[in-house]
Amino acid sequence: MAQATKTPAKGYAAHSATSPLEAWEFERRAPRPDDVSIDILYCGVCHSDLHFARDDWGMASYPVVPGHEIVGRVTSVGDQVSQYQVGDLVGVGCMVDSCRQCKACNDGLENYCAEGFVMTYGSPDKHDGTLTQGGYSDKVVVSERFVVRMPDGIDLKSAAPILCAGITTYSPLKHYGVKPGDKVGIIGMGGLGHMGVKLAKALGAEVTLFTRSESKKAEAKQQGADHVVISTSEDEMGAITETFDFMLDTVPVQHDINPYLNALKPDGTHILVGLLEPLDPAVSGANLVFRRRVLAGSLIGGMPETQEVLDFCAENGITCDVEMISIDQINEAWERMQKGDVKYRFVIDMASIKES
Repeated sequence: MAQATKTPAKGYAAHSATSPLEAWEFERRAPRPDDVSIDILYCGVCHSDLHFARDDWGMASYPVVPGHEIVGRVTSVGDQVSQYQVGDLVGVGCMVDSCRQCKACNDGLENYCAEGFVMTYGSPDKHDGTLTQGGYSDKVVVSERFVVRMPDGIDLKSAAPILCAGITTYSPLKHYGVKPGDKVGIIGMGGLGHMGVKLAKALGAEVTLFTRSESKKAEAKQQGADHVVISTSEDEMGAITETFDFMLDTVPVQHDINPYLNALKPDGTHILVGLLEPLDPAVSGANLVFRRRVLAGSLIGGMPETQEVLDFCAENGITCDVEMISIDQINEAWERMQKGDVKYRFVIDMASIKES
């Protein structure tokens, strides 16, 4: 067999924390025996893409091609690949490698790898040290273990954000045991929040959306929410004291979680999936101690669960609401995303990169 070689690729990259994304030609690494080579069809646009490229988290390296909600078609497979073949429709999410040896990895929780998982973009490759590059590009090469299969009948465009927004909300709902009849509050109505509403409803919960905006009421009901609470209304918040089993908090910026803790029943659980910064204002210990409440966090999901959420969405007809764009609209899309002007996820049609 001929030795594998690097492959020319086209993408859109940020070259600094302040520069716009622009066309960039680079090379994908030579495929290894366990690798799957993929032509990218669609890539979702996540708020994390912007945070990383703008170095908001202080961990960026440049140039970087963002994108970790990737759907594509297999073009070749390595000798050790057993699950995929040329022509298969597949997905790649937020991670592309891990140590594969720690307890978390052995339990299918690669997202909690003891050594830290390798991100789809902006992480050093464990084998050659080169920086990974993401899905705002025409192709990608990924180890079979970190590839998932697109279920039959799923809409490929709207499936792309399930690989981040979907798994981020599904994993905690499953892990903390949301079941039919539970009362679940979803805080925030963005890309994560609207998927949280749909998934919690499909799991049989009674779902309430918490939002600051009166205008979101009708939207929330259309997404399947049973109730909507305006979080800035003292009367509405006071009326739901100690009524919820779970709160799924998708808000990515600092906010006061004490009112939401008050809305939980004794033994209720508040789950953070959006906020990575310190909690501010501080959490009152009494809100936890006197009602034995739990304040928890959750980060995406492992590979088995990522396949599970795709299958669950296909079986239950759950899709992410998307707005399709071409790659040359990405900078405008990022500006709109910062303003909250998207319902609820941009997805790039990667056929457009051939003309860029």
